[in-house]
Amino acid sequence: MKSKEQSKALLPKNALTKHKVRDFLKEYLVITFGVLLVAIGAYFFKFPNNISTGGVTGLAVVLAQFLPLSASNVVTIFNAVFLVIGFVVLGKEFGFKTFYGSTLLSIFLEVFDLIPMPEGTLPITVTASNPNGEPMLELLFAVAFPAVGSAILFYNKASSGGTDIIAMILHKYTSLDSGKGLLVADCVLVLLTFLQFKDGEVSLNWTTGLLSVSGTIMKSLVVDNMIESINQSKYFLVITTKKDEVEQYIITKLNRSATNWECRGAYSQKSEYAIVTVMNRYQGYQLRQYIKSIDPTAFVIVTNSSDIIGKGFRQV
Repeated sequence: MKSKEQSKALLPKNALTKHKVRDFLKEYLVITFGVLLVAIGAYFFKFPNNISTGGVTGLAVVLAQFLPLSASNVVTIFNAVFLVIGFVVLGKEFGFKTFYGSTLLSIFLEVFDLIPMPEGTLPITVTASNPNGEPMLELLFAVAFPAVGSAILFYNKASSGGTDIIAMILHKYTSLDSGKGLLVADCVLVLLTFLQFKDGEVSLNWTTGLLSVSGTIMKSLVVDNMIESINQSKYFLVITTKKDEVEQYIITKLNRSATNWECRGAYSQKSEYAIVTVMNRYQGYQLRQYIKSIDPTAFVIVTNSSDIIGKGFRQV
């Protein structure tokens, strides 16, 4: 039986090209969605509340208070600087994806700037009956949107620019996870949110500062958990007498491979086979249903794993 790679090699060149184009478009659509989430969280929740959970958008919240620039303009300028660093340190593939992501983020923010917003509608939860709004609710969305967006970008080896690039560099050269790398990169910026600049005077703003610290810690946790969830695969150990049927299904229907060895049951003393394989969650569901249909007496152990290294998964 031919493997997935051998089958690909037999495809016509134009079919292979179509496959690559489809994967390319799919990847960049996902990156675009991730950037959109970051932009929505920053513009509609971070900026109006002066909440900084780090990153260039967090730096923009601080600097826009005393610079003759909008927060969106600040993001555009700093993204250009960090982009150069990304190209030099992390390589062309990451650099190009980050160029796309950071440029798209700036475009989204500049477009949002053009949307006419009636006075009083930002922050979103501020109303005539509730002039103070709901700071914790705003913080929740200010964290959730960018954190999920950043996790999607990191998973696709991209970023929206800014301190995300520093987090990726830390992840590459140290044992820090992406979320913890973000926490380290954003610490100084978050501390700046305790300072409030108004009419040329500096004062302490404990509410905004504490909300920003809380948001940064939450963002770090959400990013790591999201990446782990996206990476999660199913590890199968199947004890069965239907070795050939199970392996054929794994190879031909699920486009995965497996390892097997002959074994003997300690109680039954029957000769059986142990099959080990790893796949994504949907494929795992399909395999469970198939094994149940052909061998109800099979013994199946399923384990969640998000740290699988090898062909078809993460590379060393």
